[in-house]
Amino acid sequence: MKKLAKKNITAQEFDKKFDAGEDLTEFLETKSVKVNRRIQRVNIDFPVAFLKELDEKAEKIGVARTALIKMWLADYLKQYN
Repeated sequence: MKKLAKKNITAQEFDKKFDAGEDLTEFLETKSVKVNRRIQRVNIDFPVAFLKELDEKAEKIGVARTALIKMWLADYLKQYN
């Protein structure tokens, strides 16, 4: 099977396509992307009020929301080991 060459475009053309919501995969180099199999992404739905409270706590201690959630979960899991 013949390998297709990636198309080249300028940054401005790329930005216009991105802003227009176009599919940009033909312009991306994915061969060198390394996947960390030790990390798995999860999605959790939270009520908006809960997220606002999380954001306030995260800002108070100077970390991102996800960092706060990871810290709290790690502390919780340590308690029960």
